[in-house]
Amino acid sequence: MSQSLLDYLVEHEPAFRKARLPALYSDFQTQRTLNPDGYQANVSAWRRALAQIARSGLAPAGRASAPNLFVLHSDEQLLHALESKQYGRPLALGAVLQEALTAKDLIPLREFLDAKDSIYHRPWSVWSLAAWTMKQLGVSDMLRRDNLPKGQFVVVANVEEAGKAFGELSLATERSSFERTFSKAHFYRTFNDQLVDGRQLSETDMEVLLKFLSRDKGAILYDGNTVKIKTPGAQEPAEITDQDASIAQLKELLASLTHQTALLGKRIDVLAAQAKQAVAKNNRVAALAALRSKKLAESTLERRFATVNQLEEVAARIEQAADNAQLVRVMEASGEALRSLHAQVGGAERVEEVVGRLREQMAAADEVGSILAESAGTVVVDEVEIDDELAALEDEEKRKAEEAERARREAEQANEAEQLRRRLEAAGEVPAGVIEGKKKEKEEMQAAEDMMSRMSLKEDS
Repeated sequence: MSQSLLDYLVEHEPAFRKARLPALYSDFQTQRTLNPDGYQANVSAWRRALAQIARSGLAPAGRASAPNLFVLHSDEQLLHALESKQYGRPLALGAVLQEALTAKDLIPLREFLDAKDSIYHRPWSVWSLAAWTMKQLGVSDMLRRDNLPKGQFVVVANVEEAGKAFGELSLATERSSFERTFSKAHFYRTFNDQLVDGRQLSETDMEVLLKFLSRDKGAILYDGNTVKIKTPGAQEPAEITDQDASIAQLKELLASLTHQTALLGKRIDVLAAQAKQAVAKNNRVAALAALRSKKLAESTLERRFATVNQLEEVAARIEQAADNAQLVRVMEASGEALRSLHAQVGGAERVEEVVGRLREQMAAADEVGSILAESAGTVVVDEVEIDDELAALEDEEKRKAEEAERARREAEQANEAEQLRRRLEAAGEVPAGVIEGKKKEKEEMQAAEDMMSRMSLKEDS
């Protein structure tokens, strides 16, 4: 196991490349003062490695029946699991755990569960100030024991990662107040394999996570038996209520009965198959026994289904009542907000007074602007002259367009005459009358266009 655990770290932790393993397994505590950067780099690498092996479920579980993903069990088993035939045991692992405990990256399990204040709360006191001073002077390093701290320690980084995954999962699914309420056991069955890469959380892990989400993140309400997921921005009671506990018990019972109906359905199928097999073997006694058991199971299943249907109806009514209560709270809060805003406005009379003053000030501003404009010698613009100038510009633009169109037509006619001449030349002699006729037709079209242009100009003028 020891070599496989080291191989896992070499594969998954970038800092545990083979070139660094001799330094990481050495007693690098002497570097604390001689090479502080190298010392901190080794400590950081080991702290990430310990979190990784705990999260992967490969760390020794001690006396626990299942591995903990959020709790690291530190004792001789951990040293033995990390031991390597080539590099031996990690000689500075005790110093690494001491550093992690000081930085609150590792917290003793019992201290974590019993703490009333958030783990992120760092109160300054005489003792903490003295400890900080001793650390800065190096006295605490000289007094520090190098032995491996023994016990169970919460890996804060792993709990934070699971808390982030839970937050994303909660935001991705819209739930009513009824759906956000669970018993502890129901919450465990629902989320134990959805937060850490599909791995199963132990009961200890779940207790740590519930304490973290309720005390340190404020994402849930939790009283030891009932869990309620909070909705950001919603106005809800700050504690688990009797209604929440009742809803949690109802959901737990409904889940249990639903599971029982599934088991009874499978048992009925098995008993039916046994009865068929007994009949096929002419074993009448076994067939009758299987059919009696099947009949009893069917009767039990029918009663279970009736109970489940009744509980589902009760759950639906409770959910509707909870939604109505939430709606009433929102409407009440909205009414208070409107009342406060109306009080700030001061009623219709005050609004009329404000609007009247605003109109007076706007009129005064207009009067001041007019006086300033007169004093600056405002120039009066003759709109008739502007219209005449615009008409002249438009006539000029129209003449340019007509000339361009006439030039285009002349070019097209010349091109057509040239093409006709070439085709006649290719066919034989070009009749003179054809060319003269084309020229005469061109001159007549030109005269007609000039006459239309002059008539258009006269109409515009």
